[in-house]
Formats: sequence, structure tokens, C-alpha cells
Amino acid sequence: MALDVVIVSFRSRELLRECLHSLRERPPLRPLRVFVVDNASGDGTVELVRGEFAWVDLVAAPRNLGFAAASNLAIRRGDGEYVLALNPDTRVLDGSLDRLLELMDARPEIGVCGCRLLRPDGSLDHAARRAFPTLLGTIGHFSGLGRGERAPRALAQYRLPWVESGPVDAVNGAFMLMRRRALDEVGLFDEGYWMYFEDLDLCYRFHQAGWVVWYEPSATVVHVKHGSSGDFRSARLNVAFHYGMFRFWRKHYARRRHVLVNLLAYAGLGAKLLGSLVRSGVARRLEARAR
Repeated sequence: MALDVVIVSFRSRELLRECLHSLRERPPLRPLRVFVVDNASGDGTVELVRGEFAWVDLVAAPRNLGFAAASNLAIRRGDGEYVLALNPDTRVLDGSLDRLLELMDARPEIGVCGCRLLRPDGSLDHAARRAFPTLLGTIGHFSGLGRGERAPRALAQYRLPWVESGPVDAVNGAFMLMRRRALDEVGLFDEGYWMYFEDLDLCYRFHQAGWVVWYEPSATVVHVKHGSSGDFRSARLNVAFHYGMFRFWRKHYARRRHVLVNLLAYAGLGAKLLGSLVRSGVARRLEARAR
């Protein structure tokens, strides 16, 4: 069964180079096609791919389409039985792709599978597996109260520290191995999300359709977190991030919640957006001065 790898790139030329090298050096033992959509980076990414990776199917978008729309464009170009949505700031390690593909071959109920994500320093990226958001879990995550080792489950549910492997609510969009038959059933990424939360939305729809979302830590990929966006989000990314939370809540939760709960959630999102814009703006200015 063939594998299509879909990578959306934006101003991450050197990271993309390492990612593509890892795919070339550690391909799975089955047919592989790699699709790269460059979202008008203007940093030489298109020239890099054309010059060093002629085997890659490249789309040079005329503008920044966002993650969901660019991913869907590439997914539609392929026809492999499996589709891997892969971030350009990742590096595939030996045997990881084969291990997950064999798992999905053996378990046809799995619609999407994620792997263990390690940061370059060897620490675990806890966002590799996640639960669907709750008010308490969101408060716990963004306040930091849910990140400690002894945090109660209600506050720590964002990162699911008690799940070693197996079925989870969601896996991270940096690495999502999906069954094309399942995608044909539930649909592709929701293009109403420009950036952020489209992975959570898709996992939610997999669950609604009866497909299993699986986290498998025996396969490992290195993830340079924020490799494309930087440590401090721009105003546009900050707005996109918080809009993604709003859209997810409105789309999947609001109809089943009391109007006062919805108003509380939206007010909290608005306050958090305002605080994030201020903090990121200050941090980016300090960083620019330091340079």
C-alpha cells in the first residue's frame, strides 16, 4: 500500500531540507510520493526543492493559503492508500514510518495515527497526544496548573500524561498518518481554519464517524517546535490561533452548551487573545532590539 507524504512549507527552507533528507534516507519499504506545497515563502524554498529534490512533487502557491487549504491541495494530487501530513520542521527516524504503516495495515479500524514527538534536546513534546478541550483543561493548560507531574486529570487532560499508547482523542498535526479511505469518508481538513486547530477538528470528525485515533510511541519523529512560526507568534498567527479555538468550540460544542457557558468561553478567548497579543508584541520587540 503506497504512502503519500504531504508537507506545507512557509519560510522554513533549511528545516524543510533536513526533513526531505530524512525521508530520502529513511523511506518506508513501500511506494512513496512526497508533495510539498510552498505557501509563497519567498526565501528560496522553491529553488531549493527544484534543485536538490527533483523527485518531490512541488506546488509553488502564489500566496499563503494557510495549512488546511495547502494540505488539501496536496492530498488531492495523490492517490496512495495512506496519507501522512508532515510538518517541515520534523525529521523522520529509522523504521518509524514502517512501524506505523504495519500497525495500520493490521488494524483497519484506525483512521489516523500519531507518533512520539521528541524535541531536538530529547525532551518529549507532550502535544503529541491530546484530549478534546474542556473549560477546566484549557484553564489548566494555559495557566500552567495542568502541566505539573501531580496535576489532577481535570486540569492535565490537554496533554494526557496517563496515556502510554493506544486510542486518544487527537494527535498532533505535525505528524498525522491517515487512511485515505477514512479521509474520503469524513472529508479533508476544514479550510475555515487558516492555521491551528484544523488537526483537532479533523480528529474530532474521525471520532464522530467511528474511526479510531491512535497514539503509538514506539515510532519517533524529531519535532523542532515552532520551527516555522518562531517562539513568539505574530499578530496574524495569534488571531488565527484564537480564532481556531473559537471555531472549534462553535462548530462542535456550542449547540450542546448553555448560552451562558458559551458566552463565558467566548469572553475567556477574547481576554486571552488580548493578553497574547500584548505579550507577543512586547517579546518580539525585545527580541528585535537584542539583535
